[in-house]
Amino acid sequence: MPRLEELANVALRVPSILVLDLLYKCDIDGLTEHLKAKNEDMLFKYKYVIWNMYYLGHLINVVVLVLPLRHIVTLYLHILAALLLYVGHQISKDYVREEVQYGYEGAVYLDSLAFNRFVSALTSQIILSTLCAFLMKTRKVWLFSAHMLPLLARLCAAPHATLLTVNTFSMGLTGAGIAMFLLSNLFVPYRLARAAYSELLQLEVIELYRLLAVGISLWNQFAVPVLFSVFWFVLFVVQLCSDTMTGNASAGHQGIMFFLLTSVSECCATPYSLLGLTFVVSYLALGLLNLCKFYLGGYAAVQNENVMHRGVTEGVTLLLLALQTGLLDMQALQRTFLLSIILFIVVTSTLQSMIEITDPVILALGASRNRSLWKHFRGLSMCLVLLVFPGFMAYKISQFFHMDFWLLILVSSCMLTSLQVTGTMLIYSLFMVELFRSDPIDSLDEVIYWVNAVSRVLEFVVALCVVAYGTWESLFGEWSWMGASVIIIHSYFNVWLRAQSGWRSFLLRQEAAKKINSLPRATAEQLQQHNDVCSICFQEMSSAVITYCGHFFHGNCLRKWLYVQETCPMCHQAVRPSPPGPSQGSGDARQHRRRETRGQIWLHKTEIRPLAVLQRRPRVTQFLLERRQRRLRRPPVANLMKTHQTTITEKPSKAFVSAPVETLSAL
Repeated sequence: MPRLEELANVALRVPSILVLDLLYKCDIDGLTEHLKAKNEDMLFKYKYVIWNMYYLGHLINVVVLVLPLRHIVTLYLHILAALLLYVGHQISKDYVREEVQYGYEGAVYLDSLAFNRFVSALTSQIILSTLCAFLMKTRKVWLFSAHMLPLLARLCAAPHATLLTVNTFSMGLTGAGIAMFLLSNLFVPYRLARAAYSELLQLEVIELYRLLAVGISLWNQFAVPVLFSVFWFVLFVVQLCSDTMTGNASAGHQGIMFFLLTSVSECCATPYSLLGLTFVVSYLALGLLNLCKFYLGGYAAVQNENVMHRGVTEGVTLLLLALQTGLLDMQALQRTFLLSIILFIVVTSTLQSMIEITDPVILALGASRNRSLWKHFRGLSMCLVLLVFPGFMAYKISQFFHMDFWLLILVSSCMLTSLQVTGTMLIYSLFMVELFRSDPIDSLDEVIYWVNAVSRVLEFVVALCVVAYGTWESLFGEWSWMGASVIIIHSYFNVWLRAQSGWRSFLLRQEAAKKINSLPRATAEQLQQHNDVCSICFQEMSSAVITYCGHFFHGNCLRKWLYVQETCPMCHQAVRPSPPGPSQGSGDARQHRRRETRGQIWLHKTEIRPLAVLQRRPRVTQFLLERRQRRLRRPPVANLMKTHQTTITEKPSKAFVSAPVETLSAL
């Protein structure tokens, strides 16, 4: 039953939007000019009547659109009953006309033809009256039997002139009843509006968040996205059938793609249809993104929703571009070409979202050493599609339009999608090469960084060209508030924030490299005396750097750590490019010994290790197990006291020791 209510809630509101769309397309000015050409007096009489009817039609349909569902159902039942009454009067009118033409005024049961016509008409009238009573939920069938008066008069052998009079009287009686009913319910919309206003006052929607909650509730109650999507789909099907039946020769000569684009452009000529197309594009993008998630990760990946992967970005992009370029004010052919460019941008945005879904999946397959060939095949096939399809789109649009600077920017942004996929597949290939090597690639991190950097720089250049060209068009071309707003938003999010993030990342890497180069390298004797693994990657150290707090790390591992943190992973002292002073160094050493003692006790109790590292390196796992067995043979506190020559006097701080372990686990 709730499903039926949801279906009725959408289906019964669609006709109101269709009527509003038709009213918007009506050329009232053209109609008044036509009346003016015929007669000046007729224009004076009917001009204001036509405009009042136009505005009244808008008002009535808007009121019907926002009515509660039960009132809409009641309204449609009354409209259906009125149609049945009209059909009944048409049957009576046809019966009276046939009787007059036949010319027989005697008793109906004495003539077989007259009797058959009478029985057929009477049966139809009884059925219609019963249906009207059923729709109005009453047993008083006689209230809807006024159209049966001509039949009763004919049964009484009334003359033909009397039949015509009785037929006219029955129509007037039905019209008077309908008028009385409308007058008695004239103020129903006003009472509903007053009741809704009273409910809003009781909710105290003066505060912004309450008003927003009420708006969201009404949005969900009216099912606005589904409602406008169904409306646009109905409009598109009607337009497609109309174009197919008329046999548009030019559209058929251009091909099926141009034919579909022409039909779509005809269905976005009004604000209502443009809003419907926005929701349809949003739902199509959402379905495509969910299909991509399902193909890569199964049903569980579809359940893990991302706010940015719901198709909202694509729908909003279509709406903003249509409003900025004045799509509604163009002719049909111009609207078709402009809509094709807008849809090209929307598809490019959808492909970008698909890359954001595919990129972490394919990189995780390479980094985690996953052995499932089917998962690798799905990831690589999706990357192949995302690599080839943008090039195909760029080729098609370059064949469809004359190449200029603006179209070159669009094609470049589309080709950047293929470039990003190429970078992702290159990083995946490096991961797979490292899998079959006995020792890891030392410069893998640098290669990955520069591959991503090249892609980001090209994206930044394209975004900068878009801003420059848009600014030029706004200053020396057609300026508008909408265009200026889009340029400002694009400049901030796609140029300024992107440049700021990239420059900050570059400076962090430069600072980390400077710190690593300033640290001393461990000698072979120091490594043999240390006899431990790197605390970051848990691998044996053939070479290492020594921090000024006395800890040994791989140079590459410590550099990756310094991209995120500027302190030592073990004791949280600042890693400086120059050695500390004597007094500061002694104080830092005492603080280091105290913190290291606490950290090692806590690590001994928890034994947290990154699972992916242990799975990837069996030798490290064996080494950790042996070290744990040695620790179990000797009390850990005595071991620590022997190593550091200090006394444990207080319980380790959980807030202090949890930070480095959590950061290590994240890395």
